[in-house]
Amino acid sequence: MNSGEPISKPDLYVLARVIKTLKEKGKTNKTSLATATGLSYDRLIKYLNWMTKKGFIEFDPNDDVVLTKIGTQTYDQLVKWILQYIGKVRFQKLDPK
Repeated sequence: MNSGEPISKPDLYVLARVIKTLKEKGKTNKTSLATATGLSYDRLIKYLNWMTKKGFIEFDPNDDVVLTKIGTQTYDQLVKWILQYIGKVRFQKLDPK
């Protein structure tokens, strides 16, 4: 799943979009995730590699992307931080479930 240089400083809005999409869809394949998040496949793979190392996602036996509990908690903290320090989010916030 290597796709060029790894991401060293990820865009927080991109991370939030990926996590939000996984929360909404549940597990999904990488191509569908790239389309749903508006990312090129190569750029998505870089983010998925970074997110895997941080424990936000994992892959099931079919190689579908699955959000972890840590990933869900990260989304909630990220949205809270953005609202507190930036004042608005550029994506629709999910209602807590």
